[in-house]
Amino acid sequence: MIERIRSSPRTQQVLGLLFGICFGFLLQKGGVTRYEVILGQLLLIDWTVVTIMLTAVFTGMLGVHLMVSLGWANLHKKPGSVGRTVIGGLIFGVGFGMLGYCPGTGMGAAGQGSLDALLGGVMGMILGAACFAAIYPKARDGLLKKGDFGDVTLDQILHLPRWLGVALAAALIVGILLLIEMTGG
Repeated sequence: MIERIRSSPRTQQVLGLLFGICFGFLLQKGGVTRYEVILGQLLLIDWTVVTIMLTAVFTGMLGVHLMVSLGWANLHKKPGSVGRTVIGGLIFGVGFGMLGYCPGTGMGAAGQGSLDALLGGVMGMILGAACFAAIYPKARDGLLKKGDFGDVTLDQILHLPRWLGVALAAALIVGILLLIEMTGG
């Protein structure tokens, strides 16, 4: 069954759409598609966004590594660099700070009818993607390659077995979530 899914682009697209809708629904139910909640996170007074995202990272990390271990999926690492990270972080941060939505929460908010997310967010994402596509050929081998560190994972950088790296990351995430809960965040 897994091979049939892997070999069918149409099935992958349908599954991607369904999982995206589920993710947006869960973001909306978690309250992170509301501007006030995101503003509270930016002001460091409401930790709902961090709690939900860390829970998603925890779940996704365990799920992906379990599927890789069982041979149900392959891990396709992409090379990284300081240039890519800094430029991507700046673009993300400026958009997030200006509009108050990240791409996931922006799409979720647009889906629930928030006009600021629909007009500013979705249009901003489209415009940003078009601008990036226009400059990418020139930046690909220059600025985006600065500080290239290859296609490594954190456990490889730390020279740890994969599952030990996953266990340490999971423990760190659980610790942060407990700290947020204990401090009333």
